[in-house]
Amino acid sequence: MNYSQHFFATAPLGLELLLADELKALEAVDVVATRAGVAFSGKLETAYNACLWSRLANRILFPLNRFPAASPEALYEGVRRVDWAAHLDSEASFAVDFASSRSKINHTLFGAQKVKDAIVDYFRERHGIRPSVRLDRPDLRINVYLDRDIATVSIDLSGESLHKRAYRQEGGRAPLKENLAAAMLLRAGWPKIAEGGGHFIDPMCGSGTLPIEAALMAGDFAPGLLRPHFGLFGWKKYDAELWRNLVKEAERRGGQGLLRLPSIVGYDIDRQAVRIALENLEHAGLRGHVHVERKAVTDVRPRHESGLLAVNPPYGERLGVEKTLVPLYTELGETLKGHFVGWKATVLTGNPELAFKLGIRAVRYYTLYNGAIECRLFNFDIAPERFFSPREPEPLTEVQRKTRKIFRKAKAVETVEGGAEMFFNRLRKNLKNLERWARQNEVHCYRLYDADLPEYAVAVDVYRGERTWVHVQEYEAPTSIDPEKAEQRLIHVVATIPKVLEIPPEQLFLKIRRKQKGLAQYEKQAESGRFHIVEEGGSKFWVNFEDYLDTGLFLDHRITRRLIQDQSAEKRFLNLFAYTGTASVYAAKGGATSTTTVDMSRAYLDWAARNLELNGIGGSRHDLVQANCLEWLDQASRDRRIFDLIFLDPPTFSSSKRMQQTLDIQRDHPMLIKKCMEILARNGLLVFSTNFRKFRLNTEALTGLHLEDISRKTIPKDFERNPKIHFCWKISR
Repeated sequence: MNYSQHFFATAPLGLELLLADELKALEAVDVVATRAGVAFSGKLETAYNACLWSRLANRILFPLNRFPAASPEALYEGVRRVDWAAHLDSEASFAVDFASSRSKINHTLFGAQKVKDAIVDYFRERHGIRPSVRLDRPDLRINVYLDRDIATVSIDLSGESLHKRAYRQEGGRAPLKENLAAAMLLRAGWPKIAEGGGHFIDPMCGSGTLPIEAALMAGDFAPGLLRPHFGLFGWKKYDAELWRNLVKEAERRGGQGLLRLPSIVGYDIDRQAVRIALENLEHAGLRGHVHVERKAVTDVRPRHESGLLAVNPPYGERLGVEKTLVPLYTELGETLKGHFVGWKATVLTGNPELAFKLGIRAVRYYTLYNGAIECRLFNFDIAPERFFSPREPEPLTEVQRKTRKIFRKAKAVETVEGGAEMFFNRLRKNLKNLERWARQNEVHCYRLYDADLPEYAVAVDVYRGERTWVHVQEYEAPTSIDPEKAEQRLIHVVATIPKVLEIPPEQLFLKIRRKQKGLAQYEKQAESGRFHIVEEGGSKFWVNFEDYLDTGLFLDHRITRRLIQDQSAEKRFLNLFAYTGTASVYAAKGGATSTTTVDMSRAYLDWAARNLELNGIGGSRHDLVQANCLEWLDQASRDRRIFDLIFLDPPTFSSSKRMQQTLDIQRDHPMLIKKCMEILARNGLLVFSTNFRKFRLNTEALTGLHLEDISRKTIPKDFERNPKIHFCWKISR
């Protein structure tokens, strides 16, 4: 195979561009970085060198065939068409790795079984015997990746993931993957620092991964030299002589490189970690070349005027909790500022807020992934002009910490499998049905999913404007549900939705809903100040996906708002408990002679004003009033004010410092309705709505009024699965 072939190198998220540069240095051509990997071309020697020399790749794949596979039958036939006899002996062993993304076949075990059946049947029909399946170190490992129903079948030349260098016999409590450690060092410029004679220190070295990788890199030592096995060894087209020559050259370079290693030192306060690091150094052949000893961060000192300090401190996800780690980061920052001026530092953490405690402004940062955890790699120049005294930020709430954790873990989920397939399939089915309906009815914002499956108790709302946003609300799980299982399901939800709707994860927003009392449901959750414009029924509205529990637009009231618009021509309209004033916009658009919008929140009244302005509505006829609605009603009655159309949509329960009394909608709705009737014109209409699921209208207390239950008529199609989302009545004399 002394001619150019196409290959693909897989890698952890965030390492693709670095890997592309690395492959170019190995004389690969046509190098193209994609998500979680790099495509490249070259001779067989190039692929062998990638296996031997890549510090960043997970696997080197040799694609054999690419074909449509929207059904199990198509997958089976496509795999069976490969000339397997050219790659595998009939008496050899093989294993199948199968992954799927955005495809009809999304069960990995089922997909792997279909691939296995096709290969076995190929050999049985042609040779009368079949190769065996062996999961642990097979002769040939076959990789199948299904994306958008297109299958790519490849030979895995690596075997085990290339990040396993074979020197780590035992990891610490939170081991750093070797290729991620190498990425840290490359992003920090370690090769250039080492070439210039700079020293290296890791003050929290754990099992020694960073010092070992620093030595392998500085010493021009091929990371694959220590591995006893590669997947290419069992391939029928394996060129043993070519491999031996490449290994021989790598050994020569490594031997010379070890002679010119700069000072590389690792420290750790934990005796067990130091013991493990020393054992790993022994396996790497670096005992005597890299120094490791027990020492606290505060006692670490440089022995040279310049160098690189690299560290992956704990950050709450795995080893400790955030509160106890603040002093550790503070101490690290004080050590750097007090003793390492003139050095460079690189710090990998899954908690950027903790990195702020270092008190040093970063020169640059990168996003990397440590397994499922999204991390930030901060690069620092240790110079006085970059020092600052960290302020005490507002502590994150429990909900904010959980939300960030969910997103970090969800971003690393590549395939939908296990129980999450049910959610994936239901979401895709709902999208197919509702998208057509929404398009036909010009509905731009709708509920896609509402706890359809009890195991996945979330509400998923789609908002389409200049782009597509998704707002997800988790319902609080019962105490009988294992919290870890509930969290894992939520991770799968957050990972699955962008795949189904084909949006970037940044356009998905998660809210963790708890049972709220008073105005808690309307309190701010964040301070982003980011608003977006969406359209509904010919009107435009500002929505906010981050700062509040709700977005500013209650989607279940879509039909109710249309009803108000249809009833409002030449009417004086009153909107009580008005929230963001969306009903007032509809009334004004319907020809109301005036609108009065009453709410106790200044923030929501300002939002309502922006909504009115967005739709070209303004002037003295449209009044915005900040007031307690109960007190305002009393005053309006005393002032003998009259309205032709009133919308009354109070919260289920409310109390605040501005209120002299509490509001309980089940208890107080007769009183509220009667107060509204006092200021309603003789032929006027009151539209009363509540989202209290256990609500019962007290008809005995409302005798003499005409009460028409229009709840079913006001439930939109996208909320039909949840008929108790709200109750609604037309009330008149």
